[in-house]
Amino acid sequence: MLDLAIIGGGPAGLSAGLYATRGGLKNVVMFEKGLPGGQITSSSEIENYPGSAEILSGLDFMAPWSEQCMRFGLKHAMEEVSRISKNADGTFTIALSGGKSEQAKSVIVCTGSTPKKANFEGEAEFFGKGVSTCATCDGFFYKNKEVVALGGGDTALEEALYLSHICSKVYLVHRRDTFRASPSTIEKVKNNPKIELILNVTVKKAYGDKTGLNGIIVVDAEGKERDIAVPGVFVFVGMNVNNAILKQEDGSFLCDMDENGNVVVDLNMHTSVKGLFAAGDLRIKASKQVVCAAGDGATAGIQALEYVNH
Repeated sequence: MLDLAIIGGGPAGLSAGLYATRGGLKNVVMFEKGLPGGQITSSSEIENYPGSAEILSGLDFMAPWSEQCMRFGLKHAMEEVSRISKNADGTFTIALSGGKSEQAKSVIVCTGSTPKKANFEGEAEFFGKGVSTCATCDGFFYKNKEVVALGGGDTALEEALYLSHICSKVYLVHRRDTFRASPSTIEKVKNNPKIELILNVTVKKAYGDKTGLNGIIVVDAEGKERDIAVPGVFVFVGMNVNNAILKQEDGSFLCDMDENGNVVVDLNMHTSVKGLFAAGDLRIKASKQVVCAAGDGATAGIQALEYVNH
């Protein structure tokens, strides 16, 4: 039986593994189907992590984390977890795809979040053929071309800035006239001559042909339409938490959740179920920043260590 199962291999999961194993837990496995690093590996640049003065891509930033966090015995299982359930004796069953399962004394869930869809006509049709949620992954395909960045938060503005270094022009489309990003980022965007702000509009539809996207049509509050002919649209309109593995067979959740599907935790990352912890983007009131996820993971790892030992 595992002392601790960690579900998710982003900053929260890796940090949890580091603190739990360095604290003395011997049988700790991090379940992450892909390579560790999490969603931040698709970010174009990290410039706000304390102590890291160099601006790095998310992929480069996360590269040394695995080596450091596994130095004390954390194991990585490239398995997909389908469900976590609580046993009568207080332990947990970790159901894996393919019908296998593992037993664990404690569990930390760090499954993070995934980008939301903007839900405009043609978004799904042209996803991967002009519509993207990852500037780092797909920005290169639009070198010296015009693109749209959709959204008004930190991610949207940061990715618009990143795209401006690659593309000839970036149309930043937002449904309001104000942004939810940090003031310094807003200032950079407003002072960038390659970024045009298109505010107080919504996307009516994306259009194209068999070869891919040809553009989008936006509409303002008065119904006036504008056709923006671009081969690429990058959607950054928020995140959905990945909570599916906490759903039980009867449709209920294993632990308490809020109305938006975030896991309810206390300051020590304890859920309503003893031995079950949640960290990072999945929890209530998460700041959705790497440094905060890492802090959550460290706290959860320490708490799991104490739980198993006592």
